Amino acid sequence: MKLLVVEDNETILLGLEYLLREEGYEVVSVSNYRKAEELLGQDVFDLILLDITLPDGDGYELCRKIKHEQDVPVIFLTAKDEENDVVQGFELGADDYIQKPFRNRELISRIQNVLRRTGKTSGILHCQFLKLDTGTGLAYSHGEEVALTKLEYRILSSMMSHPGKLYTREEILAGIWDHAGNFVNDNTLTVTMKRLRDKIGDKDGKIIKTVRGMGYRIEKE
Repeated sequence: MKLLVVEDNETILLGLEYLLREEGYEVVSVSNYRKAEELLGQDVFDLILLDITLPDGDGYELCRKIKHEQDVPVIFLTAKDEENDVVQGFELGADDYIQKPFRNRELISRIQNVLRRTGKTSGILHCQFLKLDTGTGLAYSHGEEVALTKLEYRILSSMMSHPGKLYTREEILAGIWDHAGNFVNDNTLTVTMKRLRDKIGDKDGKIIKTVRGMGYRIEKE
């Protein structure tokens, strides 16, 4: 699951990045309104953690924009604790409102609850004859279990979560580095994608489509 964190306090931001990555989430973080708005026009996220007071804009306004343009859950993470602030957040469509300082385990639990409630964690991903059970970490092709490496599973689950989205080679390499902690170069990625296709029975590239000079995408059914 890919989370966007919008937070201008560097100490809190670093703590959130560490906590969320330890829980297995892919994390993209920014510290202001402009960068968040730019990223939202370029990428797809499963959930957004959003501070209200930003150095160059208002978190309420950013939430209004997000909810108008996308179907993505938003959790406000803020020191504002007046009743009017909380009510305004929910009226704008926020899915939860968490006050700072927060307890780490409570934050993770509430993120998981929002993801479940909004249908972001069904546990099963389907694409043509492929199935991924994100609860058990198992992959199936034509009903038969497929043994994938950690890297192969992460690539496939990320792409299957957003069918039709173009993943550049740079994005995939960055994601591999972030999660696995090992350097993977461009040639290794090419070999990994070939092995992944062979394992899932997609040698002709009907599911994992190569976009020449750019990257890969999972074809929608």
